[in-house]
Amino acid sequence: MPEAPSPPRLAVFASGGGSNLQALIDAHERGDLPAPVALVIVNKAKAGARERARKHGIPEVHVNLRGVDLREQPDPDSRILELLRAHEIDVVVLAGWLALVSPRILEAFPDRVVNIHPGPLPRFGGKGMYGLHVHRAVLEAGVEQSGPTVHLVDPRYDEGPVLAHIPVPVAEGDTPESLQQRVLRAEHALYWRVIRDRFCEPA
Repeated sequence: MPEAPSPPRLAVFASGGGSNLQALIDAHERGDLPAPVALVIVNKAKAGARERARKHGIPEVHVNLRGVDLREQPDPDSRILELLRAHEIDVVVLAGWLALVSPRILEAFPDRVVNIHPGPLPRFGGKGMYGLHVHRAVLEAGVEQSGPTVHLVDPRYDEGPVLAHIPVPVAEGDTPESLQQRVLRAEHALYWRVIRDRFCEPA
């Protein structure tokens, strides 16, 4: 019989605390997500995602996207691509990555760069729409439902093809913070399932 294909290896790009990273790690460790997180790349030296990676023995690297002295190190895109090749990465997963992904990386991983956004797209996406800014905009719009959206990444903020969305009702008296917490729980339940269904071979 032919040997079953190996599960894809994930690289997670994060800028903050890494709760979605943790949800992916947990899903893999309990056997729900075949794909392991094999590398974590952060663009902020103090990102909490770094400690989460360390606790699980996952290599983590800080790549400075600004003010790089090219005499001292390769440009950020070259450094990131070097890391992705060295760790044999198959899929790039954005988890609170507050930067555009360059065309060079998108070309190297066609239809294999995925993001989760904390609101319905396209209405609540675009430049500057992240974190509490999204939840504040949802509440100001007076809509009845919010919820996270998973999409493939293209060169523009939040404009790639949508893969999945979970509606989260907006409650009376919601604040951006209270809505954020409920949407975040939905993110943690949704993201690993989309990655499994999109990129992993059926068991």
